[in-house]
Amino acid sequence: MSQVLYEASPSLVRMNPFGSVLLILALVGGVILATPPVAGGLSANLALDSRLVSLAGLAVAALAFLWLLVWFVKTKMDHLVIKADEIVWTHGLLSKQYTEIAQTSIRTVRVQQSILQRLMGAGDVLIYTAGDMPEVLIRGLPEPEKLRQYTSASERN
Repeated sequence: MSQVLYEASPSLVRMNPFGSVLLILALVGGVILATPPVAGGLSANLALDSRLVSLAGLAVAALAFLWLLVWFVKTKMDHLVIKADEIVWTHGLLSKQYTEIAQTSIRTVRVQQSILQRLMGAGDVLIYTAGDMPEVLIRGLPEPEKLRQYTSASERN
């Protein structure tokens, strides 16, 4: 068994920084809106039933929570492990797909980063073995420069 050089899954906040913050604020705001003192005060000002305001706050919080949960599950579906002699990519949640690639068969490792990804320290990684299509494509991996270093370092040996 070889030593693990790099191990990561995509990061929720790095993949969707603005959306994550917005959904977290919507979740907290919805919970605050659903509390009786806030709902009662707001309903008096707007001439609405306080139960309706509380229900609206709970609906906003529930939708934000579900959206965050979906994004979180999507980030946990991909997992990449780089060892000295191979790369293992796991994809899936309930049913899994494993792709093992020997370091010697890697032709090209491409890292693509948008401006926002560069600021967040994330990137999309494409690993090519043969042909024009990438064997592995993972979006939003943290520290993609390390990944490229570990795969190209093994090519030099």
